[in-house]
Amino acid sequence: MAELVIDQVTKSFNGNEVLKNVSFQIEEEEFVAVLGPSGSGKSTLFHLIGGLYTPDSGDILLDGKKINGLKGSISYMPQSPSLFPWRTVLENVLLGAELTGKKEPQAALQMLDKAGLKGYEDAYPHQLSGGMKQRAAFIRSLLSPQPLICLDEPFSALDEFTRSEMQKWLLSIWQENKRSILFVTHNIEEALFLADRILVLSKKPANVAAQFKVDFPRPREEGITLTEEFLDYKKAIYKVLKKGTTE
Repeated sequence: MAELVIDQVTKSFNGNEVLKNVSFQIEEEEFVAVLGPSGSGKSTLFHLIGGLYTPDSGDILLDGKKINGLKGSISYMPQSPSLFPWRTVLENVLLGAELTGKKEPQAALQMLDKAGLKGYEDAYPHQLSGGMKQRAAFIRSLLSPQPLICLDEPFSALDEFTRSEMQKWLLSIWQENKRSILFVTHNIEEALFLADRILVLSKKPANVAAQFKVDFPRPREEGITLTEEFLDYKKAIYKVLKKGTTE
């Protein structure tokens, strides 16, 4: 179970207010994407949820437990894969589970196989492509025991084709291993293709300017990106984002 509640969270740095009275909720096994203008505090929000920062006011609750400033409650995947160069692929994906004493090598090997990384278990990160590194990093997140995974623009550095393939791969793995996911992206199409719901942040000091429930059925097919409904969603979200950056 993983239900996240962000309740009236405010955060400032040196008198500069980044987030103001941010409130939203993520249900168990829900995939929620966060969009917002550059510098709107999306990464700050993740750092607050991960316990790296403490809110100036407001509360962060995971399954009813207050986790303000508490590290280790979530699994976090940053923009770069952050694989340790001295550890093999298998050792890297087992890291989160290893730290909590719940290491399951057999489950890791099965997931590496499904991720197209069979045969690379004993390879080192420098021997992998960008997409392969991201797949390994996501498997590490899934194998970690925390019920909530936060993904901070994990595909932003990839080329368009690899990014599209990674999106489809992510959804296929998530369908089999349902976890609650909070996914930050700058890409409207990516958010629409992946998420059950999209939160749009305003400019700083940021709060939730709008929410969009995405009704496309799962499993998602690539063809939905060419539909009129998809384009209508995209226009509506873009309008909110544009308003937030020009006001």
